[in-house]
Amino acid sequence: MKVLVLGAGVVGVTTAYRLLKDGHEVTVIERNATAAEETSANNAGLVAPGHSYAWSSPRAPGILLKSLWRDDQALRFKLKPDPRLWHWSWLFLRQCNSACARTNTLRKHRLCMYAQQALHETVAETGIDYDARRGGLLYLYRSQETFDLGVANMGILADDGQELRAIDRDEAARVDPALAPVKDKFAGAIYCPSDESGDARKFTLGLAEACAALGARFHYRTAITGIESEGDRVTAVITDKGRETAEAYVLALGCESPILARRLGVRLPIYPVKGYSVTLPVAGRNNPPNIGGVDEDNLTAYTRLGDRLRVTATAEFAGYDLSHKPRDFRHMLGVARDVFPEGADYEQPDYQACLRPMTPEGTPRFGLGPQRNLYYNTGHGHMGWTMACGAARITADLIAGRTPDIPLDGMTLQ
Repeated sequence: MKVLVLGAGVVGVTTAYRLLKDGHEVTVIERNATAAEETSANNAGLVAPGHSYAWSSPRAPGILLKSLWRDDQALRFKLKPDPRLWHWSWLFLRQCNSACARTNTLRKHRLCMYAQQALHETVAETGIDYDARRGGLLYLYRSQETFDLGVANMGILADDGQELRAIDRDEAARVDPALAPVKDKFAGAIYCPSDESGDARKFTLGLAEACAALGARFHYRTAITGIESEGDRVTAVITDKGRETAEAYVLALGCESPILARRLGVRLPIYPVKGYSVTLPVAGRNNPPNIGGVDEDNLTAYTRLGDRLRVTATAEFAGYDLSHKPRDFRHMLGVARDVFPEGADYEQPDYQACLRPMTPEGTPRFGLGPQRNLYYNTGHGHMGWTMACGAARITADLIAGRTPDIPLDGMTLQ
């Protein structure tokens, strides 16, 4: 079958790979010059089933409210005259209760666990080098109060089969000796030995090469301008280079997905949430982190990507705005300096922002809508790197008529 994949981020390229393995003829359309130039290039780098908690929690509304007058909140809401933002925010707030948070967390965790296994299989098949670091991730807590809350919350994932250990500051320093000089800043940590990290962009570029070797065609610098349908089928995708036709289509355009879907009368519950990242060189430095983690009290993530340190923070509800200023990174850089004062060259920051395609529940959308040959694989939010290989396998199964290995409750258009 000829399949057209829309989007060459980590989700689109992993989907293309899995479809090729199934024997399909695959073409990928991407508006950028290469794969993984947007969100996949600027994420935290963490592959973290052990941190797959839903953002829509009972604490979230208070954090968003405070963000209207404070700029140090992990979730930030920017008032904008955008009806889509207000509608999506209402759907998000409806999920901010204990029952929904637990359900959404377990659904995310199920997908993340499945996807991590699929990632390992893909790496074994291809041998891609992507600066992978196994050995776990550390989730650090500065106060006894937040540590106790984190330990209580980890029961949701632990009961679902995730290996997690609450450890004291001394053991945290043994897990990652880079923390030894600052261990007294923390009350404790949660250690997830099976979590890991790696460069999502490097992985995606390597996998795109593997796809091309298997026969995939990539149309880069090609913008999608429209989509045609007849009855219950998509008949063509219109680009600035001409029409593209196929027997089946996969929508993997991240934050652009709802814009294209609206042309087909489909209202996807996806809205962009801006994240900020700064990447710093570590060459010649004495004490960078050995494994990645999160400063939970500041919701600032960090990871070592080869000879670079990536630091990420903030989820800003601000629409399709990628602008940023050095002051937007002040808080996260302060956290990084506090935890790893000799961890990187802080005088050479590379500032970036990306848009995460978030659903109110935090889970992606799979499967078919009204058009019986357009498959959705979109809305992975801040965990697209963690979820990608599993989401690709689910999409390939659906196209092949196979029942996916995990249930898709709450993750379809229905």
